[in-house]
Amino acid sequence: MEKADVDRTLTLLWRRTLGVPQGSRGPRQRVSVDEVVAAAVAVADEEGLPAFSMRKVADRLGIKLMSIYTYVPGRAELIGLMVDEVYGEADLTPHTGPVRERMATVARLLWDEYHRHPWLLQIDETRPWIGPNGSDRYEWQLAAIEGAGFTDLEMDQVVTLLSGFAASSARLSIDSRRTEQRSGITDAQWWEVNAAVLERVMPPDRYPLSGRVGTVAGKEYNAVADPGRSFRFGLDRLLDGLELMLEQRGD
Repeated sequence: MEKADVDRTLTLLWRRTLGVPQGSRGPRQRVSVDEVVAAAVAVADEEGLPAFSMRKVADRLGIKLMSIYTYVPGRAELIGLMVDEVYGEADLTPHTGPVRERMATVARLLWDEYHRHPWLLQIDETRPWIGPNGSDRYEWQLAAIEGAGFTDLEMDQVVTLLSGFAASSARLSIDSRRTEQRSGITDAQWWEVNAAVLERVMPPDRYPLSGRVGTVAGKEYNAVADPGRSFRFGLDRLLDGLELMLEQRGD
């Protein structure tokens, strides 16, 4: 990636502070950078990131493919603008209440966001673009645990832990929904199809624990799994551990 593209993309990310950079010479631009980003988000929401292309964004806007490059350097840079744009949708209200509830709020915000924009789970975040909304979010996440007793390094690790847990839990939930949509049958129907054969090859005396636990879970979930319940259960156990860490440090 050329340094000029990096500089231009960062300027585009902060365009509402720095102003929109001038495009290349040519006809007057028919749409705005904001409209390009909004159209790109809509394409990704509908089709996912693997199918996302600059051509589809151009078609949605009714402009020529090459015109897109007068707004953004390329596909990767446009995705960076999309990510920061959807980060700005959440209402980052000031934190109140106990630190446990604050940390839970951080995780739940991400869980909800992934379900609105599943393509966020397909983003390479090893070197994220640093935009205004992402920066505001990180400040807000840190503010949730400021003064709780974590060191500065631990504060970053807590945010990473909560973010990673929310992402992995949301991925399971979203994949479950997609599987049902693609197959055209529910988890309960899928089990009915497989039950006859599985009962023959998995007798209760061979799998006593999985048979007992699986029966209880299956009746409760009426499905293979309950991702929402798993998210809530896992988040509670994660928060238990973080609270215990702070309590032991206080002792």
